[in-house]
Amino acid sequence: MLPAPERPTITTYRDGPLLVRGPVELLDQDGTVIDTGRRTVALCRCGKSRTRPLCDGTHRLVHFRAPGTLESGSGPSGPEGDGAGAQGAAPGLPGAQ
Repeated sequence: MLPAPERPTITTYRDGPLLVRGPVELLDQDGTVIDTGRRTVALCRCGKSRTRPLCDGTHRLVHFRAPGTLESGSGPSGPEGDGAGAQGAAPGLPGAQ
């Protein structure tokens, strides 16, 4: 029996990145594939990352605050506790330590 196909997931983190997990293809505005070499990527929401569309942790430096209340994932289970790297970028991505 074949395993069920893995579904991509997007997890929002309060005042932080969108963490995308699973089989997804990241494209730039021209439709060119952005090869991250990973199945988990952190996407910038603050607009200040030097590695956009990828998060480099700048949201912390600029004290980014996301509007709205539908987000989850704050606190200890946020990006740092979820393999997102020391600065909010997934390990192996530009800006990760």
